[in-house]
Amino acid sequence: MTLLLDRRKLIATSSALGAASLVSGCAATLARPAEILPNPACLPPVKVASDRVIRTVAGLRPYRAQGFVVRADTLGDKRLVHNYGHGGAGITLSWGTSRLAADLGLPGHRGPVAVLGSGVMGLSTARLVQEAGFPVTLYTAALPPDTTSNIAGGEWSPYGHFAEDAVTPEWRAQYKAARDYSWRRFQIMVGEDYGIRWLPVYSDGGPRRASPYRPSDRQIAAGEHPFPVGQMNRFETMFVETGRYLRQMIRDVQMAGGKIAIRKFANLADVATLPETLIFNCTGLGSREMLGDMELRPARGQIAVLLPQPEIRYAYTGEHGYMFPRPDGIILGGTFELDEWSTTPVEADIARILKAQAELFGGFRCLA
Repeated sequence: MTLLLDRRKLIATSSALGAASLVSGCAATLARPAEILPNPACLPPVKVASDRVIRTVAGLRPYRAQGFVVRADTLGDKRLVHNYGHGGAGITLSWGTSRLAADLGLPGHRGPVAVLGSGVMGLSTARLVQEAGFPVTLYTAALPPDTTSNIAGGEWSPYGHFAEDAVTPEWRAQYKAARDYSWRRFQIMVGEDYGIRWLPVYSDGGPRRASPYRPSDRQIAAGEHPFPVGQMNRFETMFVETGRYLRQMIRDVQMAGGKIAIRKFANLADVATLPETLIFNCTGLGSREMLGDMELRPARGQIAVLLPQPEIRYAYTGEHGYMFPRPDGIILGGTFELDEWSTTPVEADIARILKAQAELFGGFRCLA
């Protein structure tokens, strides 16, 4: 009951910054349930072998060096609010930038609302619009699992979505507000319904700056972990089983009365034919052609999925790529290929991912 009341408080707020402040006062009720975590010195290794691969996938992240776009334009007598270009941080920032977009579009509006796109941005935006009391139609060319969001690894970590020297102070303020709101919102969704859980992450590398988004962050020496590398960092974060999460989000939209229409928009003239006077554009990489935003580039990510291993209850990121355990399989990846448009996995790249991970986990030493 406590979580329900906290969630209602969260939903009632209209400001991204205000919302983040509100729920920060409820941190005690949002802590993850206690669980027995694996002994850091004797973690079970991932069984990496080509005959354990159950599928390979390549997805295109919508990358902009200048960062994501959240802004409002006019389209004839309509208001068009953009929410696209999140690179590898789409899942992570979804609730936050959708909150920013809703705050730009909803004040003063009356009547139905259109949302373009059924990836994680479109679904998050649609839910926030519904929570504010507006009827929604979701217009989409494809539904999950045929969206880029469905392919994402699912770590709560804002990765690969901007270039440090290309963003403005104003954008950084948007980014901070979006990150804060998403961090709080995902916490109240942890559980089996949405497929969200906390896991420890092991990352090789040097010292990290303290961050509120890396709880329990600490350095661990070579004698405290089984990885065949030296010093590592260990922290905890949330992981999203993306297939389950997107299915539940679609159910939420429909249960709240939302409509879904299969439709593709070639350009803004097509968008202008919609009956709604408030439209949210969450089309991801599709915004490149629809808006003529040539700063939007594909960043291909390839993954190999191994048979599930329920005993793997930790994640890894570092020089060997990344490993995220999920109930639907062990996710192995680590590619970020700009301007590659093909969504067909490349055999040689998949082989390199498997080789790197096999070297990592083949060198495990139980120290307990």
